[in-house]
Amino acid sequence: MKSSNTPAYSETIMTEIVYPNDTNPMGVLNGGKILQWMDTACAITAQLHSDIVCVTVAIDAVQFTKPARLGDIVSIKAKVTRVFTSSMEIYAEATARRTSSGEFFPVTTAYFTFVALDTGSGTPMPIPQVTPVTAEEQRQFEAALTRKKLRAR
Repeated sequence: MKSSNTPAYSETIMTEIVYPNDTNPMGVLNGGKILQWMDTACAITAQLHSDIVCVTVAIDAVQFTKPARLGDIVSIKAKVTRVFTSSMEIYAEATARRTSSGEFFPVTTAYFTFVALDTGSGTPMPIPQVTPVTAEEQRQFEAALTRKKLRAR
């Protein structure tokens, strides 16, 4: 196991198209569906970062900015912000492209917490730390400690 990875090492970008089955009667993407897509992108990021099976334990600060609609192309980017021994916080942001106009816009952001588990015993496993490279990654890294304290309340 490596002792540390950069956020870019495990960054995941996932793209989906909004189909009728994903929408409500008004043609708007269901909130649960976008969160499912974001959770999948974050799970991939967690497992790429740790090389261990990881499970979701929390979702925080979900912000729905603008609704995606039927036919829009949604891209989800997930990146590790901080590691705490056996858990990690991952920031996910979803953006969309409206196919009818070409407009790009933010859809949803959230923070996901994952825990790495031993597949045999199900006990938490230590994972590599994350080393921020950019100023934004450093800001997210530092703010993650505050978010963790708020979750612990």
